[in-house]
Amino acid sequence: MTGHGVSTLLAFDYGTRRVGVAAGNTLRRCGEPLTTVAAEGDARWAAIAKLIAEWRPDALVVGVPFHPDGAEHENTLRARRFARQLHGRHRLPVHEVDERYTTTAARSDTQFGAADLDAAAAALILDQYFASGAAAPPQDDAAAA
Repeated sequence: MTGHGVSTLLAFDYGTRRVGVAAGNTLRRCGEPLTTVAAEGDARWAAIAKLIAEWRPDALVVGVPFHPDGAEHENTLRARRFARQLHGRHRLPVHEVDERYTTTAARSDTQFGAADLDAAAAALILDQYFASGAAAPPQDDAAAA
């Protein structure tokens, strides 16, 4: 955790050709599109490592796609493998988020959709993570009493 109980997170919208990346923290509780890594293999991992070194996140969030009925498919398995590799390479907690429809929502988002679709989808994934309550804001000790 960084100062005052605020955690920084990076979120990833995994794709076989591109990975969208967004950042956010537990104070603001919203994702902000950063960039899209349009590289494969070692070049992809080097670019991701550079972002992690720059942002120094406390945790990572990966969008995992499912069919509309909730069934898994080939990309579900690929995204989960990517999440495991992130954890193995960077030893940070990795949280998975159901990312159904995030790319569609990013396309319709007039703020981000036209600029960088993959990074916008990553921001929506991070927003979903915060909305799920998984990253609850720190409790004020006086309020909790």
